[in-house]
Amino acid sequence: MPKLFVCCFSLLITSIATAHDNWVETNTSLVRLGDIVHVDLKLGNHGNDHRDFKLSGKVSLESGPISVINPKGEEFDLKSHLVETGLSTKEGYWTGRYTTTQPGLHMVTSTTDGVRGTTRSIKSAKTCFLASEKLDDVPVVKSGFNKPLGHALELVPVTNPVTDVGPGQPLTVKVLLNSKPLKAARVSFIPRGTVLAEGFDKNFEDETDVDGIARFTPKEGNVVLVVVHHAAPDQKGEGYSDTKYSATLTVIVPQLGLNSIKPLIKQ
Repeated sequence: MPKLFVCCFSLLITSIATAHDNWVETNTSLVRLGDIVHVDLKLGNHGNDHRDFKLSGKVSLESGPISVINPKGEEFDLKSHLVETGLSTKEGYWTGRYTTTQPGLHMVTSTTDGVRGTTRSIKSAKTCFLASEKLDDVPVVKSGFNKPLGHALELVPVTNPVTDVGPGQPLTVKVLLNSKPLKAARVSFIPRGTVLAEGFDKNFEDETDVDGIARFTPKEGNVVLVVVHHAAPDQKGEGYSDTKYSATLTVIVPQLGLNSIKPLIKQ
């Protein structure tokens, strides 16, 4: 009996770990050039149908890279600069500091690929922030944020996730699977502190169209975690009998978007 219990418990833990989602998050989406941005790598249980993004466990740093891509396309490896915030190996999350040296849009990215139990789990996570020489005169950025990085399953912002978001402003994303638009994928847009309803929550979820596009209009400022999953039971290989993909995008929605702030600054 004890051996059977241990076996069942091990399978349960493996199932939960596979279902969890990774995401990257910064303390701000807009920073003055030369200032520090804090980058967090977190693990949550939305993929386990808990319908939220509460912390659950900690990402293994051995499972994949985490980096910051600056406006010139140069990649900075952040993994060796991360420190733990929890007392135990399963508590808290990883966090690191990045000093901005280039003005413009930066992208934080993390990918993992591993086999747990009989399932191969491939995950990607992204977020963006903007470094500006002046906070009262933020430059218009029309590209960079919408450039695919070639992740197996990827959420690509169509709306600039830094300068063009705010309450009442649609947030649009594109879902790519192997660099091609994924149709009929359920995309969840989860404001921090919100628990989605069971099944399909029409207030916070959308299904991608033929071009892989999904939309959500936030009602208030908050941190919004965007997530999509894709199961591929026919993708088998050595040591695994199926494959599951997940992708996340973290967007900081300001209470007042930049378009609303500019008239106030001029006054």
